[in-house]
Amino acid sequence: MRDLDELFAALPQSRFRQSFSLKRKERAYFIAKEREMVMEHARAFVAQRLAPAEPKNDGRQTPFRGHPVFIAQHATATCCRGCLAKWHDIPAGHALTPEEQAHVVAAIMRWLDAQAMPIPAAQPDAAAQPSLF
Repeated sequence: MRDLDELFAALPQSRFRQSFSLKRKERAYFIAKEREMVMEHARAFVAQRLAPAEPKNDGRQTPFRGHPVFIAQHATATCCRGCLAKWHDIPAGHALTPEEQAHVVAAIMRWLDAQAMPIPAAQPDAAAQPSLF
């Protein structure tokens, strides 16, 4: 499995992966449901949709909206077995081990945690301030 620090350094190089972010609704859901509940959702989605050796509809099993975990899966290349093989060095064709499932959930949660951070207020541009004199 690929080291998560290495993965998160590589993800910004992909325009597709970089295009994902939590919108207001998904961010509010993540905050309201709290991290532990969303992590349980992530574990369940991974176990049901990704962990089997041959997942149903592999390559199309993860929606692009509807839950913060789904968005995180696309952003972190944990959306299908092909992406897991390419980005995480987890080969297809075998059921994911508990360690591999934990790796996937850790990647999802790391991305979600970063997305849920408060957005800093814009700093006023001194040049844009009108002069009083």
